[in-house]
Amino acid sequence: MQGYDALRQSSAWFDVSARGRIKLTGEDRARLLHAMCTNNIHALKPDEGCYAFFLTAQGRILCDAHILCRPDHFLVSTEPETRPKLLEHLNRFIIADDVTLEDVTSSTACLAVEGPQAEAKLRELGAPIPENPDCSEEWGPRLVYKISDERLRVVTFPGDTDLTARLGTEADAEAANVVRLERGTPRYGDDILEKHLVQETRQLQAVHFSKGCYIGQEIVERVRSRGAVHKGLASIEIEGTEAMASGAEILDDEGKKCGDLMSSAYSPARGKIVALAYLRGDQLGPQAKPMTLNGAAVKLR
Repeated sequence: MQGYDALRQSSAWFDVSARGRIKLTGEDRARLLHAMCTNNIHALKPDEGCYAFFLTAQGRILCDAHILCRPDHFLVSTEPETRPKLLEHLNRFIIADDVTLEDVTSSTACLAVEGPQAEAKLRELGAPIPENPDCSEEWGPRLVYKISDERLRVVTFPGDTDLTARLGTEADAEAANVVRLERGTPRYGDDILEKHLVQETRQLQAVHFSKGCYIGQEIVERVRSRGAVHKGLASIEIEGTEAMASGAEILDDEGKKCGDLMSSAYSPARGKIVALAYLRGDQLGPQAKPMTLNGAAVKLR
């Protein structure tokens, strides 16, 4: 796995230009996004941002996105698979609004810079580092935004070889995926699907519970008020060396199904399989019963 050690111990970069990037301009851009996603868009000031879900009317998750507030537009970054779906979803609700959508995916590029020394590496190159997660800073023709202290993104122009030549070690997709699972970071399309409810993902940084109405809000509030969450996404370890198929059943010590496996990969650093899985509610806390998957021991991380 190229770049695995650098992602864990220093810093490495990899290309995430395939992610969708949608630019919203017009006077009603904040109002539209606020009414359509789970987070508080009206509270954002230029250079600030947030992580959010876009939902169906039934409260199911259409996609997730990082939303960056810029002085004259919003930039919405979403997974490659959900870009067409989100464009169609947003466009359907523009009626008399002064909002223009522009798909800038192909006219821009995006590089991930990750690891304990990611911020230091970018500072070394003269880049400004946003103070808080999902905030952004202009860097000449580029834009730097932070997901966390160890996960940064640089939106740039296609073919920015001056930057890639100076970023150091390049990581491949396999290494990036293993480190993602070691961190317990879910990916929409692998770990979060359209069938899931917001609270089941346990990614509540994506939700503002008192922002008012938005598409799917009634279901989110109903689940919150009733406490009706029967399963949750969790980071687990599995004894073994071979990744297992998504959907494999996890059993408790009575042989009853208590979870479904999502993403998994072998972690050289841990000597085990690291994974994400949806577990029954009573298996998410300290009173969890022992679990197995295909006879291998499973442990909450």
